[in-house]
Amino acid sequence: MNPLQWLVPWESSFAVIIITVVTAILFIRGSLKCRLLFRQKLCFWIGLLSLYAVSHTQIDYYAEHAFFVHQLQSLVLHHLGPFLIVLSCPKEALLAGFPVAGKRLIRMVSGWKPGHYLVNVLLHPASAVILFVGLIAFWLLPSIHFIAMLDWRIYRLMNWSMVLNGLLFWGLVLNSHSKWSPGSRIGMMLAVIPPQILIGALIFFTPHELYPIYTLCGRAFTGMSSITDQQIGGLILWMNAAMMSVIGILILIHKELRAPKLV
Repeated sequence: MNPLQWLVPWESSFAVIIITVVTAILFIRGSLKCRLLFRQKLCFWIGLLSLYAVSHTQIDYYAEHAFFVHQLQSLVLHHLGPFLIVLSCPKEALLAGFPVAGKRLIRMVSGWKPGHYLVNVLLHPASAVILFVGLIAFWLLPSIHFIAMLDWRIYRLMNWSMVLNGLLFWGLVLNSHSKWSPGSRIGMMLAVIPPQILIGALIFFTPHELYPIYTLCGRAFTGMSSITDQQIGGLILWMNAAMMSVIGILILIHKELRAPKLV
């Protein structure tokens, strides 16, 4: 395959294109007005482009025809992509990139009281942990997963929900200006590890095929058995659970140690 053909979408999505392009334009405009470090720009672009790559290129084809590739896609959508975007601290640049009318709309929306209540509920540590882990478990239920992989609308809902939830969770735990203490945020990252390990272990040790949809639709890697595919996917979830949280905890501790202390 021509390398450029990898960039051709498996299934075109105007939503992915529009949101990616608009976000990129806002960040570029804002970067011209705000002083950003090179590492901030690098994290943002790697995060944004990785989200685009796994959802709007030929990688998406393999994610729909191999369970372990789907798990790699979920790793980027729910963990790595949002993690890097949040790590770049893009809020100031993105807001600066908005035109005047857009800033007025943001002020109007931010003043909506029901929205405040919803945000407060979603950003509570208990809610954030339950939603983060619950979303993984929900989409990996065999019956739900079967439907999601058959219906493109539910499939895209699954992917978008993973991205938005990833931004919410990592934005909460890595935000230096959060109202929650560093200890609470470290506790949140630790709390999401055991359930993910358990889900990954259950998938890995199940001796029968949990996700026959990949066999029905045709496997991308014909030389790999369904059980092997399933076990690799389970291992990806298993190992990723600790990896991302540990990295997040180390970054949070580093930030706290460098933060100026009030005397």
